[in-house]
Amino acid sequence: MESILILTHADESGSALTRGSLEAVTAGKELAARLSAALTIGVVATDATSAAVSLGSAAPRILAVSGEAFAQPRYATDAAACEALCRAAQATVVLAPESSRFARVAAGIAHRLGGVIDTHITSITSADSIQASRWFYRQRVEAILSRDRRPWFLLLDAGTCTPFAAEPAAASIEPVTVDVPPTRTTVTGFRTPALDAQTIRPDAKLLFVAGAGWTKKQPDGQMHAEEAAHIIQDFLRASGASLGSSKSLVDQGGDGQPVLPFLTHMNQIGQTGATPRHPKGLSTCCHGEEPHVVGWRFIGERRAISLDPNCGWTRGKADVVYIADAFKVMAKVNELLAARS
Repeated sequence: MESILILTHADESGSALTRGSLEAVTAGKELAARLSAALTIGVVATDATSAAVSLGSAAPRILAVSGEAFAQPRYATDAAACEALCRAAQATVVLAPESSRFARVAAGIAHRLGGVIDTHITSITSADSIQASRWFYRQRVEAILSRDRRPWFLLLDAGTCTPFAAEPAAASIEPVTVDVPPTRTTVTGFRTPALDAQTIRPDAKLLFVAGAGWTKKQPDGQMHAEEAAHIIQDFLRASGASLGSSKSLVDQGGDGQPVLPFLTHMNQIGQTGATPRHPKGLSTCCHGEEPHVVGWRFIGERRAISLDPNCGWTRGKADVVYIADAFKVMAKVNELLAARS
């Protein structure tokens, strides 16, 4: 008989669960219902009582580790907290969000408990056994994993489940005592980049992707990389979109060609880059062929702007394609956004 534990943690406020944690709750509840398994939720937060309000009656048993020692992500304290929750729950399957906080400590916890771990899980099914799916080789090969060894830790990719939602209600919480290990680090404050400097926004509703066409010769025979940079930055600032890029564009700096100064390989999506998850996506000045489009497989609604009516986007890889000049279209969009604000 399986026993399922969902590990969750609070956001930066310390009093509310992260979106990834609520997605893990949805996945855990669905799995427990299919298996008729016991379900427990574990909470790591400064104030677990406030954080657990969003859970309501999500599980019959809610365990919590609270205190100032767990206000900040830190390997020693987070590992001790999660280990204590796992031992208290005696779970055979542990689900957790693939957040930077839990991804840092989950493998160590699995080792301490003599278990195994799989990461970047996108779905969990159950037939004769529990089966977890994940993608390999830059999201082009899907694997289905099944293990006999327990406890089995599964880190869930963000955006693969609907966040758990319930009417806020006081939850009955069982506190779990943790022997807090000595720490050698102190958090003295936060430094937040300016809005126009932060271009990667995982929670943005829109992914805006720039292709190499922005820095190529335009109809007047000249390159307008500086103008392109202003148009793109103005749009990101006004819309709050996240910025992606094709490999060819981020590679241009090494070739001595005009570049967009705010782009790095962290913005790269596609076969050799990331595969972000956003409700909507808009590609501009990109050919839309397979190596680039593979990074869009988890985008909900896809749109593209291209001057080529025979590009990859127009061959069934986008929901809507605008055959137009991206410079003119985005300049007009920026004008409309400025007028609205």
